[in-house]
Amino acid sequence: MNRPPFRADQVGSLLRPAALSEARARHRAGQLDAVALRAAEDAAIAEAVQRQRACGLQSITDGEFRRDWWHLDFLAQLDGVALVDNGGQKFRIAGQSEQPPIVSVTGRIGCSAPIMADHFAYLASLTAGTGCTPKMTIPSPSMLHLRGGRAAISREVYPDLDAFWHGVAAAYRVAIRHLADAGCRYLQLDDITFAYLCDPKIQQNCRDNGDDPAALPQRYAQVINAALADRPADMAVTIHTCRGNFKSAWVAEGGYDPVVEAMFSTDVDGWFMEFDNQRAGGFEPLRKLPAGKQVVLGLVTTKLGELESADALVRRIDEAAQVVPLDQLCLSPQCGFSSTHHGNALSQDDQWRKLERVVEVARRVWG
Repeated sequence: MNRPPFRADQVGSLLRPAALSEARARHRAGQLDAVALRAAEDAAIAEAVQRQRACGLQSITDGEFRRDWWHLDFLAQLDGVALVDNGGQKFRIAGQSEQPPIVSVTGRIGCSAPIMADHFAYLASLTAGTGCTPKMTIPSPSMLHLRGGRAAISREVYPDLDAFWHGVAAAYRVAIRHLADAGCRYLQLDDITFAYLCDPKIQQNCRDNGDDPAALPQRYAQVINAALADRPADMAVTIHTCRGNFKSAWVAEGGYDPVVEAMFSTDVDGWFMEFDNQRAGGFEPLRKLPAGKQVVLGLVTTKLGELESADALVRRIDEAAQVVPLDQLCLSPQCGFSSTHHGNALSQDDQWRKLERVVEVARRVWG
């Protein structure tokens, strides 16, 4: 496949090398200046690009090495956004209390300066002439709403939620234009909302926040489509959804039936969908997949180090192909390996073996 998503693809985040984690810790402590930190990040990203290419991947990311959180580093750079303690559903981590913050909308949403366009430009410089496609991952616009809901959006600034969503879409159009100007032609929106809203606990949390969970999937799909309205015609866009991925922990569970129609109404080229365990339900909802679009099956877990059997993965792909044509399927891990700077509970070697396995199985299935 010449246009993303690719038969063997990836979600994007990678485990941070020890030297990079040390450099970022020293920077937070005031012991390393911004120039030296940037140099450490550049070196780590360059090495990660080489490792991804060695695995045989066609889509290449920067591993999100310049971020602490997959979503918050981007969202906090939008005008009108602040970060607050998480009061909603918690990640299931035995004996641990740390939880990611959530966003709070305290002012008018906007994008007054490019966000992470320089991150993409550096990645593109490393992949130029290689035949690989640099991929940029950013949080979906719906991430400004789900966890805090209406309760986290200032009623003084936005007494009308329609005005809020209009502003969010407009800000994202500007941010995406900045990325396009930097050369981005493969953009992934990371959107946990669709998978989270399959879970009755999350649905109740939405009600507690003053929202109707039955209406949210379509609302989120509408704002995503509005955000993407001005993207270049040659920019491929995908959506990734999962049930949580913090230190190998998770939040939500439940099959895709409550959200799949809304999710598949988004104007994107494909959807990365988590299917690595029973929490995701069966493949039956894929019957609603639109013609000409792709589903990237997230069959390889990033939460555990044990390597999946190639034969078992082929069998799972065959099962999905009983629901939708094989030509509309691809393969990837179910999430990133390090959605936050902490990383998941597996080793660097585990990570690279899993990405190699994805490529191996994709070649076996699709040639």
